[in-house]
Amino acid sequence: MEERSNCGYTIVQTLMIGDSEFVLGHNPESPNPYVTWKCSNGDYYFWGHYCNDRMDADRDLLTRAGQELERLEQRMRRTQKNKDKGRER
Repeated sequence: MEERSNCGYTIVQTLMIGDSEFVLGHNPESPNPYVTWKCSNGDYYFWGHYCNDRMDADRDLLTRAGQELERLEQRMRRTQKNKDKGRER
């Protein structure tokens, strides 16, 4: 993985869910040394959640990715439901 950083935080973990990327950053000099962001285009970081320890940051990263997975599943179910309705006609 190519080393990436944002606002002084080194990106140490990434998760892709569909087209969405979530990252975990670390900056040992920061009052909140861990952060998770949603990331777009590999360099636009937003919706930061700041944490004091790695376990909380890991949990937050997994929670955010899990929520995105649920949204993706719901969209897929709606799409399938619409396709099924079209076949009934």
